[in-house]
Amino acid sequence: MNARPQKKPRDPVDGVLLLDKPVGLSSNDALILAKRVMNAKKAGHTGTLDPFATGLLPLCFGEATKFSQDLLEADKTYEATVHLGIMTTTGDTEGETLETREVDVTLEQIEAALARFRGPILQVPPMYSALKRDGKALYEYAREGITLEREARPVTIHGLELIEYAAPMLKIRVTCSKGTYVRVLGEDIGAALGCGAHLNALRRIQVGALTAARMITLEELQAHADPRSLLDPVDALLSSFPSVELTDELAKRFLNGQRLALGKESVMVPQALGRVRVYHQGKLLGTANLQEYAILAPERLIAAQQ
Repeated sequence: MNARPQKKPRDPVDGVLLLDKPVGLSSNDALILAKRVMNAKKAGHTGTLDPFATGLLPLCFGEATKFSQDLLEADKTYEATVHLGIMTTTGDTEGETLETREVDVTLEQIEAALARFRGPILQVPPMYSALKRDGKALYEYAREGITLEREARPVTIHGLELIEYAAPMLKIRVTCSKGTYVRVLGEDIGAALGCGAHLNALRRIQVGALTAARMITLEELQAHADPRSLLDPVDALLSSFPSVELTDELAKRFLNGQRLALGKESVMVPQALGRVRVYHQGKLLGTANLQEYAILAPERLIAAQQ
């Protein structure tokens, strides 16, 4: 009896890949493909994109997964094409048509409608979403033809601008807080205009401080001779935090999880209190909270220095 060929052992790979997710692929499937190319032991993504959506999907490998929650909490920017006059079951191109209406709106009406959705708003989550009710995803109920009451949730639309309008297609750019459903925003804009709408296309172009400028497609990743060279360092996720540089002795104590009273022993201490990234000799040690009286309280630590 022939023995099964042994799988190639996975490698400890640390870093961040800014993937340009293609249409038609789930975020998890994109992650699995990238993880296989990297032959990485551990990986995760930072905020799901629907299969019909494209664009920036930051993938975290190894030690970077410890800081992925920060991106889940971050503001995000999208470019969306709203198809006026057609409503679908899912609010996007993946659903069936519910109703078709005539589209007769002016630019002035569009600008007035967009103005209604800037700033803090209440948004009802869609039935076709991964939100859970009694341990079951809402989309599972929706596929069974069941519609449940959903409580409106507060979200913030930091920016909403018109890029182009060529009836019935309305292209917009949206910067929003976590938990915002751009599909629902598109439907609500259509409702405000009296003609209904669904999202024809959705592309994410920014997550926190990460932008689309350095995105890599799956094809580019798979064809690259050294795909790991495409990774950004772990601290790419933390670029918005001030940095603290520690001496040898303080670095040892920090990596043991000890709270530190910073003073002249530390090389550099920021003025503002709050979350910081911590370094020793230019290498990331982790994140911490800088408190009153220059007390440094460790949060998440790097197991092996980069």
